Amino acid sequence: MRAVARGEHKAPKDAAVISFESVDALLRLLTPENRTLLAIIRDKRPQSIAELAELTGRAQPNLTRTMRKLEAAGFVRMDMVKRRKVPTTSIHPFTIRIDPFSQNDRIV
Repeated sequence: MRAVARGEHKAPKDAAVISFESVDALLRLLTPENRTLLAIIRDKRPQSIAELAELTGRAQPNLTRTMRKLEAAGFVRMDMVKRRKVPTTSIHPFTIRIDPFSQNDRIV
């Protein structure tokens, strides 16, 4: 990875693909509450975390923690606009390919 960062090697073709250690890890992140949160971000387009907290009725510290997890997974993007973090969704519907013989599940 350091060689890729230095420009000495090209990144693997699947480097930008979202991956999880297990389907369970993915499902723990995509709770019904977080799916509702993603839909609100997509549909209402809040202009700040504070506005998102109002729209969802969730406490801002808890919401911020959840947003960090969703951002780390690549499901949302936090853009700085006039000194505010504006959340936008960066995920689309996807399919999970489950390998019943190993732990090599993939998101398609």
